[in-house]
Amino acid sequence: MEILDGKKTAEALKREIAVEVGKWVASGKKAPHLAAILVGNDGASETYVGHKERDCAEVGIDSTVVRFDATVGEEELLLAIRDINANEGIDGLIVQLPLPKHIDEQKIISSIDPAKDVDGFHPVNVGKMALGLPAFAPATPDGIVELIKHYNIETKGKHCVVLGRSNIVGRPMANILMHKRYPGDCTVTVCHSRTPNIKEMCLQGDIVVAALGVPHFVKGDMVKEGAVVVDVGITRVPADTKSGFRLVGDVDFEQVAPKCRYITPVPGGVGPMTRVSLLKNTLKAAQYANS
Repeated sequence: MEILDGKKTAEALKREIAVEVGKWVASGKKAPHLAAILVGNDGASETYVGHKERDCAEVGIDSTVVRFDATVGEEELLLAIRDINANEGIDGLIVQLPLPKHIDEQKIISSIDPAKDVDGFHPVNVGKMALGLPAFAPATPDGIVELIKHYNIETKGKHCVVLGRSNIVGRPMANILMHKRYPGDCTVTVCHSRTPNIKEMCLQGDIVVAALGVPHFVKGDMVKEGAVVVDVGITRVPADTKSGFRLVGDVDFEQVAPKCRYITPVPGGVGPMTRVSLLKNTLKAAQYANS
C-alpha cells in the first residue's frame, strides 16, 4: 500500500507554478490576481479561504477577499460579481460555497465571467469540459487528475467507480475519466444515494473515488485487493482533541488501506490538490487574458 500524498504533491506543483509566475512577471506582465467572495462567517469556509490566500502568496499570485454578511441580498452579490468581471486587474474569481439559502447558487455561478471562472462551475466551462475542449475544470477533480498523473497511475481500460453525483466532484470526475486521453479511457460507474447495490459496484472498481460526504461510508469489504482509492470526503466529527473534533473521510482508512495499492489520506490527500488547482487555473486565466 502506498499513500497518495496530496500535501507533498501540491508543494511540488506550487514550486512549479511559482517559477511560471516568476517568469510571467519578469516578462513585464502583472502578477495574476485571484478574487474570492465569501458570504457569512462559516468556520470551514473561513479556513479554506485563508488557505487560498496563503497559497497565492507562496507562488506570487495576488489575492483579494470580498466579504459579505450572511444577510446580503442577491442583487448586491450579483453587482459585486459584475464589478469583478469588468475589472481587468483581476484574472480569476471564485464564490465560496455553500451560499445562504435565500441566494440562488446557480444564478450566482452563471453570472461569473467564464474566462474568470477558475472554479470551473460556469455552464460554459462545464460544457467545454464535457466535450474535452480546453476549459477550466472544477478544482477537486482537476486536483485528483494531477495526483493520478504524479504517481503514474494507469487508467486506460480500468473500471472506475465514482461515489457521488455532485456538480462539483462526482459528475465532472466521471466525465474526465472517460476522456480519450490520459488520465482517462476508463469505464466509469457512478453510484449515489439511490443506487441499491453500492457494495457490489465498489467491489468492481479498479479505481474508487469516494465523494458522498458520509463519514467512513466505504468499508474494507467494499474494496477489492489492489484498488486505488481516492477519498474526497472531509467531515468534522467529535473527538477528544483540543479543537473538540477531528477530520475523517468517506473511507474507513484503517479497514480499507491494507487492501489498496494506493490510497489518499484525510486530511492531506485531495484537499491540498484542490487548492493548487485553483492556483494553476488562475495563472492560466491570466495567460488567456493576455493572449
